[in-house]
Amino acid sequence: MAAQNNAPLPDGLDIAGYRIVKKIASGGFSIVYLAYDAEGNAVAIKEYLPSALALRQPGELAPSVAKQNLPVFRIGLKCFFEEGRALARIVHPNVVRVLNFFSANDTVYMVMAYESGHALQEHIARCAARGSRPSEEFIRQVFGGVCQGLREVHANKLLHLDLKPANIYLRTDGTPLLLDFGAARQTLHSDAPMLAPMYTPGFAAPDLYLRGASLGPWTDIYSLGAAMFACMTCSTPQAVDARRAGDRLPSQVAAVHGRYSPELIALVGACLALDPLERPQSVFAIQKTLADAYIAAPSRTPAAAPDEQLPGGWRGLLGKLRRG
Repeated sequence: MAAQNNAPLPDGLDIAGYRIVKKIASGGFSIVYLAYDAEGNAVAIKEYLPSALALRQPGELAPSVAKQNLPVFRIGLKCFFEEGRALARIVHPNVVRVLNFFSANDTVYMVMAYESGHALQEHIARCAARGSRPSEEFIRQVFGGVCQGLREVHANKLLHLDLKPANIYLRTDGTPLLLDFGAARQTLHSDAPMLAPMYTPGFAAPDLYLRGASLGPWTDIYSLGAAMFACMTCSTPQAVDARRAGDRLPSQVAAVHGRYSPELIALVGACLALDPLERPQSVFAIQKTLADAYIAAPSRTPAAAPDEQLPGGWRGLLGKLRRG
């Protein structure tokens, strides 16, 4: 994702009944602030501010948008506002809660419930620093919750399109929360106007690289598998274009044999199929498999499986998912 080069709103600023405390995150598409509402409740406010289209200098509130960038900026503004309205309909413990959205400073703001915790990406980094990996039980429990939230998103005719460990937040009690729907669009309606999504190589499905490709739950399912892979290997999966030139994924997955059960490895491999039709076609199928695997999983570390059995294992589990 592109860097955010714009100046954030100043600390202490009052805007639409909220008081900005500080900037807590930023990316090429937006800036996120910690703020307090009129009752003193902590909230997170996301500001639409694409750095490639708009410029805001220190001391300014409204961004400056060049004339040639105005059409795209305004389309993005409309999409961001529509996303806020769509996400506000979703009330689910595994999806960030949108409380309000408003216009100010020639842009749009999305107000979300503030949660204490840390990103899954931080947890993976801590494990890597200790020379360990997230446990299988941890992966099953976290991604079981992620699946619950993602099913609700899909049921509301939305796709995430930027699912990755940085966008999966772990509350202090360990429950996961889907964050940052900056790439989300109502893409289940083919006639809906939309901008090209900002996606992350390694976690983005092949479908996102092809102009006019059909997007659906299977697109987020690829990213779901990539996020689980990142947990299992403490590394980013090989990007799609690199996989097509020389796919190293089977050998990378083979390296985790002995650490994780064959069922979990097969599930991740099925999700990461380059062909959308070879992936599980619903999040429910993944959720069911994670739950089934958790119940059946032995407490001991599974024995390593021969590398040559890996592709067959993926295909076998894929058939099971389809039948389910």
